[in-house]
Amino acid sequence: MDINIIEQITHLQVLNQFWILLFFLVPMVLISRTVVAGTRYSPILIIVIFGLTMGYVLVLSDVATPGLAEFPFVNLMANTTIIALSVTFFVGGQELRKILGNKELETDDMMVPSEDEIVLGTNSTQFIFIVRAFFILFGIEGIMRFLTNSSTTILSNYYPLISYIGLVGAVIFIDSKAIIKNKHRYIQRGLLEIISIIVVLYLSFLVASVIQQIIALPQIFFAMMISAALGAIFYKWAFGPTIRALLFAGIPVVLAANFMVGGSRISEAFAVEGMNSVIAYGFFGQLLWMFGGIALLMFFAKTANARNIAPGMAGALSHSGLTGACTAGDFGKIAAQRAPIMINIPFFGHVFVFSVLAISADIGKLWMWPSLIIVTIGIILTFLALRNLRKANGEDRKEVNALIQFSFGWQLFAVFGGLTLLSLGGVQMDFAAMAQASGISHFGLFAAIQEGMFGTEAALLIPFIFSMPFLVHPIVFFMFGKAMENNGEMPTKPVYVLALIGIIGIATALFIL
Repeated sequence: MDINIIEQITHLQVLNQFWILLFFLVPMVLISRTVVAGTRYSPILIIVIFGLTMGYVLVLSDVATPGLAEFPFVNLMANTTIIALSVTFFVGGQELRKILGNKELETDDMMVPSEDEIVLGTNSTQFIFIVRAFFILFGIEGIMRFLTNSSTTILSNYYPLISYIGLVGAVIFIDSKAIIKNKHRYIQRGLLEIISIIVVLYLSFLVASVIQQIIALPQIFFAMMISAALGAIFYKWAFGPTIRALLFAGIPVVLAANFMVGGSRISEAFAVEGMNSVIAYGFFGQLLWMFGGIALLMFFAKTANARNIAPGMAGALSHSGLTGACTAGDFGKIAAQRAPIMINIPFFGHVFVFSVLAISADIGKLWMWPSLIIVTIGIILTFLALRNLRKANGEDRKEVNALIQFSFGWQLFAVFGGLTLLSLGGVQMDFAAMAQASGISHFGLFAAIQEGMFGTEAALLIPFIFSMPFLVHPIVFFMFGKAMENNGEMPTKPVYVLALIGIIGIATALFIL
């Protein structure tokens, strides 16, 4: 066959891949919102089921192989976790500055969303946010891969085109039905936000590359530090379309892509020796660390309201599902405001977390004494947080300060308490890291493993291992849904039962290991 014809077919296939990705992800998010329309449940739950099923069916039908190598754009989108999180860190930095500086700002009314529903459960502004988030993630990832020259796949020559398509789409998709005070200024803000995200990501990449000679801290840690610092400096920044879109739909789109990749590896992962126990730990870990933390808040802090529980647990576990649901507004305005703060706070402790984990990865086992010290600090902070939250008496500032302490303390205890249990159970370090990342749905640890912190095998398997505990999320989101139907108050007895099941399940999983 003529070489020119082969090249033309290749170019055509690349464009086809783009439309396939758009067709896969955007309808998945829209359908998930349709399924939960009229309820107080989060669409993240449905994205889990659809994503895993789609990936599995593609492999079962011989359309693709495990890992979806035939759909490289899906893998490209699955690796945009750090982009979505950078925006959350920026907003968290803003909220922290407002709280710590006791600053009251005027309500942001630059854009008033449209109420016209174009798909059941999704109005026109939300639809545009979903599509725009897709293009933003697609374009920025293309630019980053081009700038860092971090990939040598068949797509390497197409990164400029990928960037162009993504960024042009991101600029074009503005909701014409929304009320925008100054459209020109609004679009300018969106462009500046895109440029800022790229600068933050590139700087974090450079810093991580330099520091790697000393200690292998992941890029996401530095992206968090820079984003949060910028948020604190520019705390008056009124969101443009880029931040609005990524806050609303960035995490759902990223998760949809990751669940597709994870679903494609279902059969392959179960064939790996010892992986069943890792999956079992991840499943019951969700019950233990999630509902164990909620049980503590209910019993000792005397609070069962979603305004505290949702952002508190999202931050305490750096929990991807709850983070996405909170920032999208699924659990109310107060939870949406508090979640970015709670997500940021534990990441400041990650200078210790990732330092210990980086050394542990190098030596092939958990660095035990620092881990035990961190666990102790976590227990002390958690105790103080519960006491302070009980004394808050519903005062916003006191509740937020106590939740900040809880998020930091419970995260330290959950991450290193879990890793210590797994280490004492004789689990190898890469499997332990995967198990703990999935056991608490920890976005930071997931991204670090995805970057290759614990080797290539772990990087390939983590989308599936991370996805499986999301099968617990029908329970998680059902409980939060019940809370939202009851003026934010979550029922207590089922939480205690689920926490007990988690303890028994973890004990059994460790015994099997």
